[in-house]
Amino acid sequence: RMIDAACDEGLYMASLTIEDVLSATGGELISGEARVFTGVCIDSRQVQDGELFIALEGERFDGHDFLPQALEKAGGALVHMPGIAPIPGKTIIRVGNTLSALQDIARFLRRQKGLPVVAVTGSNGKTTTKELTAAVLGTRYRILKNAGNLNNQIGLPLSLTRMSSEDQVIVLEMGASAAGDIRELCGIALPDYGIITNIGHAHIERFGDLETVRRTKLEILEGIRVAVVNGDDHFLMEGIQRLGFRGSVIRFGIENTTADVRATEIVLGERGASFKIHYGELPAIPVEMQIAGYFNIYNVLAAASIGYLFDIDPEKIRTAINVFTGMPMRMEFRELHGVRIISDVYNANPASMEAALRELVRIRKGRAIVVLGDMLELGPYEEEAHRNLGRFISELGIDIFIAVGPRMALATSEFRGQSHRLHSPEEAGKLLRNLWARKDTVLIKGSRGMQMERVLEE
Repeated sequence: RMIDAACDEGLYMASLTIEDVLSATGGELISGEARVFTGVCIDSRQVQDGELFIALEGERFDGHDFLPQALEKAGGALVHMPGIAPIPGKTIIRVGNTLSALQDIARFLRRQKGLPVVAVTGSNGKTTTKELTAAVLGTRYRILKNAGNLNNQIGLPLSLTRMSSEDQVIVLEMGASAAGDIRELCGIALPDYGIITNIGHAHIERFGDLETVRRTKLEILEGIRVAVVNGDDHFLMEGIQRLGFRGSVIRFGIENTTADVRATEIVLGERGASFKIHYGELPAIPVEMQIAGYFNIYNVLAAASIGYLFDIDPEKIRTAINVFTGMPMRMEFRELHGVRIISDVYNANPASMEAALRELVRIRKGRAIVVLGDMLELGPYEEEAHRNLGRFISELGIDIFIAVGPRMALATSEFRGQSHRLHSPEEAGKLLRNLWARKDTVLIKGSRGMQMERVLEE
C-alpha cells in the first residue's frame, strides 16, 4: 500500500551519477556504463527519459515485472532479483534490497546537500503543521517538503530524491505504525529540528498502548538539536523529561503560561480565529487564522516557533499564517440547501473526534447533526473508545447521530437522542438528505478507511 500511494503522487527528481548510486547503495553494476540519472522513479508508467527506475516489491505487484517497459525510457534500473541478465545499452545495478537502496540514496543526497531539516511527528495535526511550517519558512527560503502525507519508509526517501540545487530548507512529515519507525525515518532524513504536535490514541492498535505511542514519537529526539513541542500536552512533556533530552526545547502552548511561544487574546470565529502570538521579549504578532478549529491554534504555534528559530521576520510569519487556508478533507466548510456542513473526513481517532465535535457545537445555529464512521486501528480500546464517544456526544447535546459501521454503532447505544445505524456512507448520505433542514449544522467524520467523503457524493 505504501508503494501504491507513493506512485500516485507522481515523479521524484534528483540528479545522480552512477558513482553516487554505487557509493550510496554498495550495489554492483551488471551492465551499462557511466552516466548521470535525471531523477528517480518507482512507477514504470511514469518513468521519464534518463531517470533511474527502482524496482520495488509491493503487496500487489513487483517492479521487476515491469523492467522492460521502464527501460524503454529510463536511463537505468536498480534491481535486487537474482538472475537478471545484463541488457546491452542499459544500465542495471543490482543491490541487496531495492527499498533499502532507495533509502540509502535519499540519505546520501541529504548528507551531500547538508540542508537544515525540520521533521514533524505526533498523533494529530502532522500534515497541517508540516504545511504551515513550510509556508512560514517559505517566506524566506526555497522549501522541499513531502507531498501530501508521503511520510513513511517509501514516501519520505522519495521526497528527498526530489532535492534540487535551489532548495534551502527541508520540511518532512514523519508517520509511524510501529515502534522504531520514527527512528528509521530519522536515520534517513537526519533532521536537525523536530516538532512533536501531541501524543494520542491514533493507530494505537499497531502500538499496543499509549506508552508505546509516546516512546515511538519521542524517537525523534535521538538525533535532533532542537525540539519544538506542545507544552500543554502533559503526557508528552513528562516523556521528554524522563528521557533527559540534552538539546534545546521550545514549548508552544495556550494554557501553559510559561511556554516559550504562546497564544493569547483568542477570539474564535466560525471558520478561524484571531489571536496574538508571543515569543520572549519580541512584540506580539496579531494573526487571523483562516482554518477552523481551536486545535489548529496549536499547529500555528508550532509553525511560528520554527519561524522564530529561523529568524523569519514576524510580519512574514503573520502573513503566512493569515493566508493559509488549510488542507483538503480537513475541517472543510460547505453549504447545501441552507445546511452548513463540516467535512472533516481525512481521518479520525478519539482526540480528533472530540475536537471536531466541540467545534460543531460551538458554531451551531440550528440543530446539530453528526454523521460519524468507525474509528479504526484502536485495537483493545475499540469498544471503550466508541462507547465513550457516544456518551460525549450525548453530553454535548447533539440532536441527531448517524453512525456508519459496526464500531460506531456501539457509540449510539450510549447516546440519549435520535440515532441511526447504517452500513455505508452512501446510505448515510441518503438518510441525511431526508433529515436535514435549513440552518442545521452537520459534521461528517470517520477514519480514512471508512471513506466518509462518499456521504456527500451523488
